[in-house]
Amino acid sequence: MSTDFTPPPMPGYGPPVPPPPPPVPPRKSRTALIAVAAAVVAAAVSALVTVGVSGDAEAKPAPTVTVTETAPADGARTDDDAAATDDGEATDSADGGEEDGVYALDDTAVYEPATEVALSGFERAVTGEYAEPENTPYLRFTVKVKNGGKKALDVTQLTVNCSYGKDGESSESVFDSDAGLEGGPETKLLPGRSLNVPWGCELPKGEKLIQIEVSPDFESDAAIFTGTVK
Repeated sequence: MSTDFTPPPMPGYGPPVPPPPPPVPPRKSRTALIAVAAAVVAAAVSALVTVGVSGDAEAKPAPTVTVTETAPADGARTDDDAAATDDGEATDSADGGEEDGVYALDDTAVYEPATEVALSGFERAVTGEYAEPENTPYLRFTVKVKNGGKKALDVTQLTVNCSYGKDGESSESVFDSDAGLEGGPETKLLPGRSLNVPWGCELPKGEKLIQIEVSPDFESDAAIFTGTVK
């Protein structure tokens, strides 16, 4: 008997490997579960309160509030009404005030600290043959300046400019020594004193609307007086 032993051949593949077990889903945080539960309970309580208040099982949205512009009361004056005011025969004062620098012909403009400017004595006239301009219809008036401050006011810097009509036609200042129209003052105004300066501006006979701009000195803004005259 032979002692040689040949082992059997090894198989080409081993036994199949079993698949890995499925991953275990992570456990939800206990805190997150408590928060979700609290939110559900709050929503349920809110729905019950809504039903109890409204008497309806279905919650309704709040009404929308619409804000509208209130119409002016009867007799109130609007900007459009003021613009539509017709020129009258008598002296017609335009609305104005300290905020916008526009005043009626009979108003008083007040500057800081206490300088006041006002107009008065409106009358129509015609310049003479030696005036500048000559033989020209014009409006004569008085510019009153009051110094209510504590320092002297240099009224030699007083300026007066005029225009007339709705189109703002330039109006020349009148110089007529025979009528006492010789321009601005040549002195300073002491505290507590007033000064009346006669002035004239060209105004054709057919025109009634006049605009007069007055500055008491170079440092002050012009006060605009406007209105109609007879």
